[in-house]
Amino acid sequence: MSKLTALHEAMTRLDEAWAGVDDPNDLSREQLVAVSERIALVQRRLDAVHVEVAAGVARESRPELGAESLAKQHGFRNPATMLAATMGVSTGDARRLIAVGEGVEPRRDLIGARLPAKYPVIRSSLEAGRLSAQAAAMIIALLDRCRIAAGAERIAEGERVLADSAVGLGLDEVRKLITRAEAWLDPDGVEPRDEELRSQRTVTIFERGGMIHLNAKLDAESGAPVVAALRGYVTAAFAARKDAVDPDAPDADRRTVPMIQADALSMFCAHALGCTAKGLPLAGATVVVRMNLEDLQAGTGSALIDGVDQPVGAGVVRRMAAGGGVIPCVLGGDSEILDWGREKRLFTRAQRLALVERDGGCAMCGLPPEMTRAHHIRWWQRHRGKTDLSNGVLLCETCHHRIHDNGWDIRIDGAGVGARVWFIPPPYVDRDRTPRLGGRARFDIAA
Repeated sequence: MSKLTALHEAMTRLDEAWAGVDDPNDLSREQLVAVSERIALVQRRLDAVHVEVAAGVARESRPELGAESLAKQHGFRNPATMLAATMGVSTGDARRLIAVGEGVEPRRDLIGARLPAKYPVIRSSLEAGRLSAQAAAMIIALLDRCRIAAGAERIAEGERVLADSAVGLGLDEVRKLITRAEAWLDPDGVEPRDEELRSQRTVTIFERGGMIHLNAKLDAESGAPVVAALRGYVTAAFAARKDAVDPDAPDADRRTVPMIQADALSMFCAHALGCTAKGLPLAGATVVVRMNLEDLQAGTGSALIDGVDQPVGAGVVRRMAAGGGVIPCVLGGDSEILDWGREKRLFTRAQRLALVERDGGCAMCGLPPEMTRAHHIRWWQRHRGKTDLSNGVLLCETCHHRIHDNGWDIRIDGAGVGARVWFIPPPYVDRDRTPRLGGRARFDIAA
C-alpha cells in the first residue's frame, strides 16, 4: 500500500466514523471516541508522508547547490525555515521533521545503488500509522546520540524495542521511555552526566511585589528527598481532607496542590530551624533507589529513584545510601517474606516496597508511589482475597474508583516483582477487551 493510499484509507475510516453528523457537537460519546481515534490515525499517516517530503526539500536545498537550492530560490535561508513558514511551526519542529525524514528514507551509496533506511523499523511504524512524527523524532535523536557508544547491534535492538514500546503512549510518556533507554544504551555515560547535572543545581531567592520567589533546579540526587517529602505531605493533606467531618464547612481545606507544597516547604524549614516538631505528616514518604546487584557490586550501570525519571549512576547510589533516609532496593539480593496469605488484612511495608518495584507507582496512570495505596484485586472481604503480591496492585484514588465503578478488570502475569500488570477494559471501551500493559513494565526497554 502506497503512503497516499494508506492516507486515503484512513480518511475513509474517519468519514465512516463521522457518518450522519454535520455538527461535531452532535456526535455521540461512542462517535467522539471513534472520530478521535480516526483523526489520530490520519495525522500519523500524514506524518509518514510529510517526513519524506521534508527530507526531499532538505535534499534539494543542500548547501552545495548554492543558488540552485530549493529553499533559497523561494527566499529562505535553509529548508527548516522554509518548512516552518509553510507549516506554521517553529524552526526547531521543522528541523526535527527533516531529521525523521532523513532517518527513515531509503539511502544511496556513492555509486547510486539503493540502501535500506537508517532506521527501517521506525520507517515501518510510521507507514503503518503506529508512530507519530514527534515520537519518531525523539527516538531518532536518542539513537543518533548513542550510536557510537552503543554500537550498531545494540542501536538496532534499541530501535526495535523503542518503536514497539512507544505505540499508544503520549509524548510525555515517550520522553520518560527515552530517559530510561539512554541509560540502557549508554550506561557508561550515566555517571559523567550525573556530575554534569549536579554542577548545574541552583536555588535562587528574590522578593518582588510582596512575595518571595524561589526558583530551584536540582539534580536527581539532590531533588529526590525534596520530591518525596513534598509529595508525601500533599498525599497526607488530601487524605485528611477526604476524612474531614464537614468538607463543605467555611473553614474546610480548599488549598490547591501548589499551595499545599508551599505550606509544606515552609513547615519543613521551620522544623529545621526549631527542630522541636515531631511526626511531620508525610504519608509514609520514602526515597527508594533501585539497582541490580551485579551493577552495584561492579560499580557500573545505572539506578532509578522512585518518583524521578532521570537514571543515576552507581556513585550517586553509594552517596545516597551513606547519607541515610534512603531505602536501597537491590534486585537479586536477599529480601524478607513478601507473601502473607490471609494472616494480615493490610499490605506490609515490605510488600508495598515490592509493589512499588513492580508497579512503579499507580499501575494504571503512572502517578508516583507516594500518591498511591496498595489495593486487593480480589477483595479481602467480598472475595476472600489474599494479601499477596499476586493479589495486590498500587492505584491512586482516581484510578481505584475508575476500576471499580467502570467495570475494568486486572490480571497479573508472573510472580513477584517481575510480574506484569494488565488492565482489561470493559466492552463499551473496547469491544475485544484487549489487555493494556500497566505498571513499570510499560517503560522497560532492556532487551
